[in-house]
Amino acid sequence: MKGVSLILVCFAALCGVSVLSLGIGRYPVSPPAILSWLFTGASADANLPVVLLNIRLPRLIAAIAAGGALSLAGAAYQGLFRNPMVSPDILGVSSGSGFGAALGILFSLPVAAVQAISFAGGITAVLAAVLVSRAIGRSSDSVLVLVLSGIVISSLFGALLSLLKYIADPLDKLPAITYWLMGSFADIRTGELGTAVAMVLAGAIPLLLVSWRLNVLSFGEEEARSLGLHTGRMRVAVILCATLVTASMISVCGIIGWVGLVVPHISRFLAGANHRRLMPVSFLVGAAFMVAVDTVARSAASVEIPVGIITAVLGAPFFIWIMKRSSVRAW
Repeated sequence: MKGVSLILVCFAALCGVSVLSLGIGRYPVSPPAILSWLFTGASADANLPVVLLNIRLPRLIAAIAAGGALSLAGAAYQGLFRNPMVSPDILGVSSGSGFGAALGILFSLPVAAVQAISFAGGITAVLAAVLVSRAIGRSSDSVLVLVLSGIVISSLFGALLSLLKYIADPLDKLPAITYWLMGSFADIRTGELGTAVAMVLAGAIPLLLVSWRLNVLSFGEEEARSLGLHTGRMRVAVILCATLVTASMISVCGIIGWVGLVVPHISRFLAGANHRRLMPVSFLVGAAFMVAVDTVARSAASVEIPVGIITAVLGAPFFIWIMKRSSVRAW
């Protein structure tokens, strides 16, 4: 399937899943009623606009932004590092954001302040990883040094997060920290989405615009330089944009694992290795996947299941299948 056709099919699938998601829940709504309200603003049911505007539509937007952002960042990192095992938290953004959120919850800060500290923690962790890699010095494999630096920083912030959980009040603060770390869209409200979505767009648009340069990087460091690509600047730009979109959504909905690792592989099966197609397809597939997962999370049981649990349950066996497939077919 050609690139434009595939993107349109993925967009149509996202729209279909979104309409179905808006109608599923404790208060079921038929797709025709949803479409009628979306296009005309009129509804025979007075409760429908309240349910959609105040509860389901904000969650839908957050799920689309989070799934798309994590998947896009994962595809960008895998292309940048030329490694299928790379995910958006490879440089410590998840552990840094988790530490920042736990710190805000521990001091009983407002929700907006918790989100801001979480975002700052994620950015700080990635910057620390970059600075550590530069302090170690230039080597023949600077990418490997950067990845190892990210692992070190991630472990450090993970240890600090464990310390905060250890000293937190087990009856009040610890449950709140634990629930936040599981990832959820339950507390999403319209007022919180504006800044997060704006930051996702600010990082996603540049990633999509430079996606063709990731194709050049796939030839290798020396080959890319010989073709006129400044690999150092390119690497910094991709890391900054991918970190921005990842940290902005983690700060709002918590840590949601596996999406940025698994969805780019699914998208690669559909779109191939050309990043000009792979990046937008990853965003759309990730958004549709997250909408479906959130729908299951809030409707499958009497109590809401954290989204991060479902993505881990689905992601782990799927990734085992990916590794088995990769053993007989080159990535």
